[in-house]
Amino acid sequence: MDSINVLIVEDNPHESDPLVAVLKTHGYTIVGVATNLKEALHIFYNTTTIDVVILDVFLDKVPDGIAFAETINAVPNASKPFVFLTSATDRSIFERAKLTQPFSYLLKPFNELELLYAIEMAVERFYAQKDTFLSEDEDTVISETYLYIKKGKILKKVFLEDIIYIEVEEKYCNIVTPKEKFVILISLTKILNLLDDTMFSRTHRNYVVNMQKIEEIIPSDNLIVLSGNHHITLSEKYKNIIKRVRTLK
Repeated sequence: MDSINVLIVEDNPHESDPLVAVLKTHGYTIVGVATNLKEALHIFYNTTTIDVVILDVFLDKVPDGIAFAETINAVPNASKPFVFLTSATDRSIFERAKLTQPFSYLLKPFNELELLYAIEMAVERFYAQKDTFLSEDEDTVISETYLYIKKGKILKKVFLEDIIYIEVEEKYCNIVTPKEKFVILISLTKILNLLDDTMFSRTHRNYVVNMQKIEEIIPSDNLIVLSGNHHITLSEKYKNIIKRVRTLK
C-alpha cells in the first residue's frame, strides 16, 4: 500500500517548503515540486503515480497554473484532481480558474486543516461515483485499482491487488493486507458489489478472498490457505471456488 501521491506546482520555495513539510507529516508522499509550467507538465506526464495536484495560479507572475489545469483537462483520461492554492484574489483570475473545475480554490497563507480537507475531498469526489461509502471513523473511496481509506489523519491508498482477504464482523469489514488491517463500516454484500468479481470471491458468509492470494485449498477440512499463512473458512455453499482456480500450489 502507498500513501497519497501529491504533485506541488509552486515557484516560491518559501511557500512550497512548509507545504511539503505539512503534507509529509500527515502521511502524504510528494512526487515532485515543479516551479514552472514546463517542469510541471514533464513531471505530470512522466509520473504515473500522481493522485492529486496542488498548484499556484501564478508561476513567475504568469497564470501558468491555470494553463497547467487547462492542459491536463484537455487530454482524455489524463486528468487528475487538483486544488489551487494561491494569493491571487482578482475576480477575473478566479473566474478563469473556476472554468478549469478545480476541486478547491484556497488562499495563501494556507490553513492546515482546510488544506487537508481539500485534498481529501478532491480525492473522494474525483475517484468516487456510486462507489463512495462513509463511516463515522473513516472515509473510503474505491476506484478500479485502489481503495482510498482515511485512517486517523492519514489518507491511505491501498492497492486492491494487495488485499489478502476481507472479513465481516457485524456491520464492519476488516480489510487485511500484508502490512496492515483496516476497519470500515460497510456490509460485505455492498463491498462485493464494488469489487471485481474476477479478482475476489466469497468463500463463506463472513469472508471474501483475493483469488491471487490462494496458496492451498483443502476441501476436506473446509479450509483455504492464503499468502501470509492466513487460514480462511470454506463453506459448502462456496466450494465452486475450486473450479475457478487453475493451479493449486
